[in-house]
Amino acid sequence: MWAEPPCATNGRLPSAFRSLKTVRSTLRSDMHRPCTLYYITDRSQFPGNEAARRQLLLQRISEATRAGIDYIQLREKDLPARELEELAGQAIRILEDERLRTANRDMRTALLINSRTDVALAVAAHGVHLRSDDISPADVRRMCSARRDAPVRLTISQSCHHPNDVQQAAREGANLALLAPVFEKKDDPSAKPAGLEALRRACQYNIPVLALGGITLTNAAACLEAGAAGIAAIRLFQANDIAEVARRLRDL
Repeated sequence: MWAEPPCATNGRLPSAFRSLKTVRSTLRSDMHRPCTLYYITDRSQFPGNEAARRQLLLQRISEATRAGIDYIQLREKDLPARELEELAGQAIRILEDERLRTANRDMRTALLINSRTDVALAVAAHGVHLRSDDISPADVRRMCSARRDAPVRLTISQSCHHPNDVQQAAREGANLALLAPVFEKKDDPSAKPAGLEALRRACQYNIPVLALGGITLTNAAACLEAGAAGIAAIRLFQANDIAEVARRLRDL
C-alpha cells in the first residue's frame, strides 16, 4: 500500500525543493508499481449511426493499443452474441496488427470481454470482466480447465462496490478488482460513491485494485495515493486524446 512520506527525518523536514509529485513518483518506482491503465469501451458515446460508431470504437481501440493501455474491456452489453463475437474478433486483430506493425512483441495490451466468457473463449481474448451478478472467477477457472482450447492464463477482472467485494474477488481467484464508483459520476449522480477511504481499505487485500467511477486527471493522483494499482475509466479515455491521458496518468 502506498504510504505518505514522513514529515521529518532525524528531526529535519524533507527538502522543500522535493515536490509531492517527486516523492510519490520515487516511492511508486521503489515499489515497482507502474500505474495500470484500463479502458472500458462504450460505443454509444460516439456520434453517427451504428456502423459509424463501431468504426470509431475500433479506431479508439487502435489508439489505445498504440498508447500502451494495459487492458481494454469490450463492454458492449447490448450486442447479440454473434455481433459481439465479430466485434471482439476485429478488436483482437487490431491488437495483433499493432504488435506486428511496431515489431514490438512485448506490446502488452490485453482485450477483456465484459461478462461473456463464452465469447472471450471463442475469439481467444486475453480475459473476461465479471459483473457482480455474474458467475464467480472460480467458476470461470473451472470452465476453462474443462476446455482444451482455453488460454492457460485467462485474465479475470471483477466489479466490486465495497472492500468486502474486493476481498471476495481475491479469494475467488480474480486477477484485478475494479472498485466503483470511487467518486460521484456526472451521468449517474444517484450512484453512491465509495470514496477514497473505502478504496484505501480495499487495497489491503492481495489483489490489484483499480479505481473506477468519476475519475479525472485531477483526482486520479488521490486514488493512487490511496493505494490503487491503477485507473479504469470510460469517458476519461474515450472522450479525450488517449495517448495524452495515458502519459499524464503515468507521470503522476
